[in-house]
Amino acid sequence: MNRLIDKTCIVTGAAKGIGAAIARAYAAENANVVVTDVNDAVGEAFAKEIGADYFHLDVADEEDWRALEERYPVIDVLVNNAGITGHERGDEHHDPERTHLVDWRRVHAVNLDGTFLGCRYAIKAMRKNDGKGSIINMSSRSGIVGVPGAAAYASSKAAIRNHTKTVALHCAQEGLQIRCNSVHPAAVWTDIWDTMIGHGDEAEEKKKKVAQGTPLHRFGRPEEVAALCVLLASDEATFMTGTELTIDGGILAGSSASPGQ
Repeated sequence: MNRLIDKTCIVTGAAKGIGAAIARAYAAENANVVVTDVNDAVGEAFAKEIGADYFHLDVADEEDWRALEERYPVIDVLVNNAGITGHERGDEHHDPERTHLVDWRRVHAVNLDGTFLGCRYAIKAMRKNDGKGSIINMSSRSGIVGVPGAAAYASSKAAIRNHTKTVALHCAQEGLQIRCNSVHPAAVWTDIWDTMIGHGDEAEEKKKKVAQGTPLHRFGRPEEVAALCVLLASDEATFMTGTELTIDGGILAGSSASPGQ
């Protein structure tokens, strides 16, 4: 339970969902965890529960990142987890034909600009930490394949995938021991699914269909993503950088159907 002992680990979008699971797992490994979010009430309560600090951070706001740097000028780990699908209000079209520019930009501001600003901050903060550390960027299966109903989301996650490699190579070129890797979850059950498929009998049928569509015939759990992020944050993964790690129950592997099915 000491894989991250004494490491200062910042997790964005950590009030709930995958971010909260990562923060909880880091706390269990005796890290000094900083929970950040824009949902202050939920975030503060959660941080208190796991014995972490809380910091208000809108990842799309450069001034918020400057304030975070003043508070935490030296860190070991940053997880750029905060993100939105664009479907949060429930009334937006996000296919390539009908997406409004304002919605497209809103998704990219949070997902992509937020990751860019986070990586920039982390590199500076990790230079002060003997030039070492781990940056973990939360991409998605949607960053590898197209998603007709979530054009902005898929575009932003694909860009995160590529920027991760750029950051990894830049740090190596600079002679730094700062690693940068991307994580690509799919079909992991969080509150975000409720905003996408709604509630009621029809939603339950959609939920079952998605679960059965994975080779393992179930949704993933946030804790399973968190376990991977513990590895990436730890000193066990010091030769891993520029990689993309998929955790999707086998979806991208192909079909598990037997011949003749």
